Amino acid sequence: MPTEVLTCLDTKAYDEVVAKAASLLSAGKLVAIPTETVYGVAARADSVEAIATLKQVKGRDAAKPFSLHIGGPDDVHRYVPELSQIAKRIIRRAWPGPLSVVFPVKSPNDAPIVEELGPEVIDLLYHEQTIGVRCPDHRVAIDVLSRVPHPVVAASANRAGQPPPRDIAGVLAELDGDVALAIDGGTTQYEGPSTVVRLDGDGFEVLREGVVSTRVLKKYMTVNILFVCSGNTCRSPMAEALCRQEIAKGQGCSVDELADRGIYVRSAGASSFGGGPASGGAVQAVKELGANLDDHHAQSLDQVLINSADHIFCMTSGHVEAVKSLVPDVGDKVQLLIEGRDVNDPFGGSAEEYQRCAQQISAAVQERLKGITL
Repeated sequence: MPTEVLTCLDTKAYDEVVAKAASLLSAGKLVAIPTETVYGVAARADSVEAIATLKQVKGRDAAKPFSLHIGGPDDVHRYVPELSQIAKRIIRRAWPGPLSVVFPVKSPNDAPIVEELGPEVIDLLYHEQTIGVRCPDHRVAIDVLSRVPHPVVAASANRAGQPPPRDIAGVLAELDGDVALAIDGGTTQYEGPSTVVRLDGDGFEVLREGVVSTRVLKKYMTVNILFVCSGNTCRSPMAEALCRQEIAKGQGCSVDELADRGIYVRSAGASSFGGGPASGGAVQAVKELGANLDDHHAQSLDQVLINSADHIFCMTSGHVEAVKSLVPDVGDKVQLLIEGRDVNDPFGGSAEEYQRCAQQISAAVQERLKGITL
């Protein structure tokens, strides 16, 4: 029997199309749906029969697992009971989007989905204590997946060895008669497939190159905080040292271990020539608060530092303008460290002035960190 084709481009019939696709998937049928990269063929993941049919249609190695597809980033918690800091960052930044992630799952029995459906789903969903998950950035895929009360896996809508289709004609050329329904969502946004990455502790391995480049992946998996003042010898170095100390305390690690966790805190001066140490007053002021500036070397603010930063905190409004003059489209990632107020420069002042400045900066850093997901 030929595959039924319904279009989601007709807004009046949209809800009916989505509802029918969700109903068929729940009944164990195969459905082809569009994503932002290629068309996929989806199946109910907790059905032995549906998975077997999908493998037969794909002509796929029986031992090769399919990726779970979810309707929203929060759904990952049903399948991955413990997320590393890097996993949390990548979910927050990359999903929904063209990135499939293979998560390590040491104890699948601890996953909420096992409590919901029973231990028999472990062999269907998990492979060698891992699970691959994709959260597509396409309205149809999101709506269909969100309406199915069961786990859903999907693979590109082509037979093994053939190019994945980017439109409904390509789907039908490969799978007409093998899937119950195919939804026409037009031509996909991207020409390439999703990138597939496997997480391992604090690192990652790219299993398949796709839309998301390795450079962008590295950006997704790190947090970069930059503090800016004038000479990078007093205020911004104190902020850097105090921020490192506060983050390390929250992470339960040493300051030297932050980079291993993908957390980078830097400082720079809008008027700095670079190379000089922190001022003696700054070194002593942060030392009294438990931080260390002994090895600080001033550096000049530049476009590379600005573009690589996720959060930029400036001591004065003049420093904010200096950042914007170098990178006009920096956006709202640059802000005053203390909203609506400048942090006065203690350079040349008394030890008490440095202490007051360090305490002010410390309180501001703690407040700013409340708004940053590490």
